[in-house]
Amino acid sequence: MQLWQEWWVWMAAAFVLGILETLASGYVLLGFAGGALVTGVLLLVGLAGGSVALTVLVFAVASLVCWWALRRVFGWPKDPVKIVRHDINDN
Repeated sequence: MQLWQEWWVWMAAAFVLGILETLASGYVLLGFAGGALVTGVLLLVGLAGGSVALTVLVFAVASLVCWWALRRVFGWPKDPVKIVRHDINDN
């Protein structure tokens, strides 16, 4: 059996991506972690697998759905750029 067909490899990848999300915030890696977690669960129960293309497709779709759900729950940044038009020291 190939390594990409093992459920525990996807679960370990989800764990590592979840840890890396703490270093680079923005819910980008957390979406990939969710996709890897869903792929691992589907491989565990036997609903995914077979070919590399199918497994990667499941991972890509699950990652996109997880990223979209995180953006819906936590929202987009309201005003990420603050423009200062005057100096605080000027009277």
